[in-house]
Amino acid sequence: MTQTLQLDALEMRQVYAKTLKELAAADDRVIALEADLSRSMSTGRLKDEIPNQYLNLGIMEANMMGVTAGLSLTGRKPFVHSFGQFVTRRAFDQIFVSLAYAKLNAVLVGSDAGVTAEHNGGTHMTFEDMGLMREVPNAKVYEVSDAVQFAYILRKAYREGGVNYIRTIRKNAVHLYEEGETFEKVKVLTEGKDITIVACGILVAEALKAAEQLKEKGISATVIDMFSIKPLDVETLIASAKQTGAVLTAENHNVNGGLGSAVAEVLGENYPVPLYRIGVREQFGQVGKLDYLKEFYGLTASNIVEHAQKLVQRKK
Repeated sequence: MTQTLQLDALEMRQVYAKTLKELAAADDRVIALEADLSRSMSTGRLKDEIPNQYLNLGIMEANMMGVTAGLSLTGRKPFVHSFGQFVTRRAFDQIFVSLAYAKLNAVLVGSDAGVTAEHNGGTHMTFEDMGLMREVPNAKVYEVSDAVQFAYILRKAYREGGVNYIRTIRKNAVHLYEEGETFEKVKVLTEGKDITIVACGILVAEALKAAEQLKEKGISATVIDMFSIKPLDVETLIASAKQTGAVLTAENHNVNGGLGSAVAEVLGENYPVPLYRIGVREQFGQVGKLDYLKEFYGLTASNIVEHAQKLVQRKK
């Protein structure tokens, strides 16, 4: 892991388009499906570069899932993108029945995750997509935190098959990992003895900032990038909870249904410790710049520090 928090050179949408083109060039079964968001996700050029492996189905996400199911039935490898709320919330029944229940294969990519939707506002700001997809039997749910990880998880989903949901932002993520890093297990980025911070997506960088601030206050924190929400790395989570005795989760998502719920379920059944969940609570999205939205919903390093200190006190 890099020691300084700088932005990746490539936007996440460029990583998606680049990786998809490489996969399609190597395997003519790979098909890119868009719901009129090719420009938003940098996949528009694929229409010219892989014309026989690209479909823009317009603003008809439920229909797109039906087409995806048909392509999968014929042996194709569909990669399906839309904004997070449209690819999950709007098309959930088709995902559940046409894809998962039928035991088909699809890589579903939901972009503009949570507050990163910014000026697209409340209707486009999904805080519940991971919760929905966690309820789909045998589906895998990821939230990626940087460009290297995103490219790896896309290829991992391609190799493993089944229904995969990958949640991402569209623009530049904070650079966390070097080329060649693998992501078969979650990443323990720092190790401490006082508290475990389990984060995903854009909150991983905030967790690392918080760990530095906590260190100045005499509190050592383990930071885990739990990019795989389902399946959850239960072994790593419980081992860290035993070592630190307190766990805080941090996600750009509702505290119910996503990472916070997944961690609470595991700890509640296996090793209960003081727990707090950083995330959105009983709120809809809104229009705003990213820094404002992170502050409004309590998704910052300072919020993590505040609640981490309270958790350490609870241990005593």
